[in-house]
Amino acid sequence: MLEPNGPLPPEIYWRRRALAIGVITVALALVIWLAVMVTRGGDSSGEKPVAATTTAETTEAAESSTTPESSSATSSSSATSTSEATASPSATDQPAAQPCSDQSLALKVTVGQPTYRVGDQPGFGTVITNISSAPCSRDLGAGPQFLVYTLDGQRRLWASNDCNPDGPPDPKTLAAGQQLSYKGTWFGTTSQPECAGDRLPVPAGAYMVVAQLGSIRSAAEPFNLAD
Repeated sequence: MLEPNGPLPPEIYWRRRALAIGVITVALALVIWLAVMVTRGGDSSGEKPVAATTTAETTEAAESSTTPESSSATSSSSATSTSEATASPSATDQPAAQPCSDQSLALKVTVGQPTYRVGDQPGFGTVITNISSAPCSRDLGAGPQFLVYTLDGQRRLWASNDCNPDGPPDPKTLAAGQQLSYKGTWFGTTSQPECAGDRLPVPAGAYMVVAQLGSIRSAAEPFNLAD
């Protein structure tokens, strides 16, 4: 370094130079420290959105998993309350159904197939329909009966209730338009009321079946027995 020149003693100049160097060193250290802090601060701020995003996703997933359960419980309790409220008026306010008159019911009979062989057991079916505009009640304990006639209708050969006692009372309420179905099987033999007389095999020929409920009778349905 150059020797200090001036009116003051050299020690003064050396001290000033040392102080200036110290100030410059401290300033340089501060600049470096600030640069490091700014760099770290930038990296830290870049990581924060990731953490925030992860937290938001976790919260959203938790809400979506718990919300359907609470909704389901609410719907269940609401449905229960609604059904109770609906059932209560029907139990208290709905009047009892009137007896079904013969004019309010209709019968239709069907045959399992158009031709059976002698020795087969023909199957019959019938449908009872409430053709009125209001519900009505009827005792169906005995059920409808099936009757087999010669095709000209002159001779009754068999009735399902001849040898089968009536069942216990079984009142049923039919809504307007409601239908009830019944089935029966014929063993191919004759019968008489109260199961009197012998039961004889019916030969091959053309026959018809009718369904009857009290005084209500269906239209006849023809079928054949073949050898």
